[in-house]
Amino acid sequence: MSGGSPKRRYQYHPGRNAIFCKGRIIMARQYSVLIITLSLITGTAGLFFGFDCYYLSDKVSVAIPVVAVFLYVFVVSVLLRCSLSDPGFLPRARPDETKFLEGKALETLPPQTGNDNVYRAPPRVIEITVRNQTVKLKYCFTCRFFRPPRASHCSICDCCVENFDHHCPWVGNCVGKRNYRYFYLFLLSLSILTVYIFVCNVIHMVLRTQNTSFLETLKYTPATIVEMLICFFTVWSILGLAGFHTYLVTSFLTTNEDIKSAWTRKKDGLGNPYGPGGILSNCCATLCAPMAPSLLQLRQPISQEEILEFEADRKEGQRAADIYSEYYPTYEPNKPYPVQPSYNTLNGASHSTVTTMAPSAHTHIPNISSVSVVDNRGDHLMSPTQNMMNSQNAAANNSFVSNTNYYQQTEPHPASYHHPNSAQLAYPSIIDEHRPSNTMYTT
Repeated sequence: MSGGSPKRRYQYHPGRNAIFCKGRIIMARQYSVLIITLSLITGTAGLFFGFDCYYLSDKVSVAIPVVAVFLYVFVVSVLLRCSLSDPGFLPRARPDETKFLEGKALETLPPQTGNDNVYRAPPRVIEITVRNQTVKLKYCFTCRFFRPPRASHCSICDCCVENFDHHCPWVGNCVGKRNYRYFYLFLLSLSILTVYIFVCNVIHMVLRTQNTSFLETLKYTPATIVEMLICFFTVWSILGLAGFHTYLVTSFLTTNEDIKSAWTRKKDGLGNPYGPGGILSNCCATLCAPMAPSLLQLRQPISQEEILEFEADRKEGQRAADIYSEYYPTYEPNKPYPVQPSYNTLNGASHSTVTTMAPSAHTHIPNISSVSVVDNRGDHLMSPTQNMMNSQNAAANNSFVSNTNYYQQTEPHPASYHHPNSAQLAYPSIIDEHRPSNTMYTT
């Protein structure tokens, strides 16, 4: 790169994340709930420090505020460490890497027989063996690689995460391989802090009622009552989460695996192939293992070739989003919007856009189940809406009814386009514009 400071990877990160401090901090864009979490913890602890600690240190022990300060600092520290760090995001594959992976995946298919002009789509699921157990690796169409074992794609952050546990809005980040230990310590320490404040509040109330009546005590300790209510109504969910994740740690499981019953449904009794085996070993492997390095390398310089690839991917994603929005226009009452684009539209040919108005409250609504698709050859195909109604037995909603012309395309298809069979959609697939001539797909 010529001139100026070099570009960094964090400036071209493709995921939906908020990045601060030049790549040192990465979290989800929806971090407003994290602010609420910090405010709730800090507010409750502040009330305890301001209205209870002085009385308890004088009447009971000076160790009470010291322990409370230690617990509060520890809770906030592990929370911020979990929220502001890379949970284990996997960088997306580059085009040459994607081509190599798909080539390797094609090698797992049986050899072709018969017609040599058949294009074979690469498999989207491959199987590997982990400790004599078969594990399926799924292909991620967004990141363009086969996800490693225990990894999953987060739809909120739009990235694949190693050892994906879940996306937690309370910490404002995904929970995965690199920050799970801090998430677990946060739950454990927050449970202890909540119980500690609640018990100290009860002791404070009991000591004060020894000299005055209970009603007088309530009158002079309103902050203590607020703390007790907050702790009482939150401690149950916090203790429940801490207990659940203690079970996951001792079993060497993630929340994602537990929800899917990935290993508990195994009839062979082999169980989880990833964990060391024993309870103590599982805990040490989860909480005490060396920290894995971040694979994103957000602060590293990025080459011009990678920048061009990023820009190309962004343009392609925007183009796909534009096509999708034309296929499925957003329904807005009393506002015209275009019908489904024809096959010529997808290939960049000129076309005329037909609009239709959404029906008013007094408009007669026809029966959409009687609408069919008619192409230039006169073949009648069952409409996608009719298939949906037959399968779901549901009444058509206004967004489909108001766009009846959406399914009545009569523009001729190009001569090279092969008529889809009745099992396919009535309109051509988006991928058909890239279909090689005289070639069919098979898997």
